[in-house]
Amino acid sequence: MNIAALIVGGVAGLGLLGGATLSMRAEVQAATLRLQTGSEEPKLKVATADDAEVGYCTANFKAVLARVIHACGLSGSGGGRGCQPADVKTLASIDDADFNALFQPLKERAAVVMFADGSDQLDEEGKKLIEAKWEDRKGARYFFVVARASKTGGVEMNRKLSHRRANSVRFHVGDEFQDPDIDKKVGLLWLGKEFAQLDKDFCTWGVSHPEKCDAEAINRSAFVTWVDCRL
Repeated sequence: MNIAALIVGGVAGLGLLGGATLSMRAEVQAATLRLQTGSEEPKLKVATADDAEVGYCTANFKAVLARVIHACGLSGSGGGRGCQPADVKTLASIDDADFNALFQPLKERAAVVMFADGSDQLDEEGKKLIEAKWEDRKGARYFFVVARASKTGGVEMNRKLSHRRANSVRFHVGDEFQDPDIDKKVGLLWLGKEFAQLDKDFCTWGVSHPEKCDAEAINRSAFVTWVDCRL
């Protein structure tokens, strides 16, 4: 074997040894990360049209979203079906106004389904609006229903009323679309009159009864929307 061949072989061998060393070092680093944090090293993922994020997916919005998904029954981790006012206050870790502000960029994506005073029954306008929003999925993963009650009446009564309103939306979607994975997609939050009341400005959103909308009526409602954020 001539000298040139020996040199080439030696260089190739060093290259293989270096590659193996780097590979081993990467594996050790990954294992260390996994032991320290319980998570894998982040892997690159190419966004597609269905999971590309939109402008409202801010760090704050996604932090609240992740907590709600985990605690309100959407993560598959054994959480309950939905969250009530005390849960949302704790999960969101923000005040009423900031909670509502997170959803402001969803004006064109969301809708507000209005209910009659003291009622949890959907009317035809409300049903049509829910169906239109459900069908406008655009590849989103989670459909949120945030139900409220107005200031009229007691705290406990309104908490239960907003819970029934959230369920009315969930049951209508289930009956209308027969989606076997609905409980992995629909997140319910019922806020009663205790947390994050909407102001009259939300009457300019897509509401089921704009002609009846005022500061009280807008909170006899369920806010519905798909959320286009990746977690």
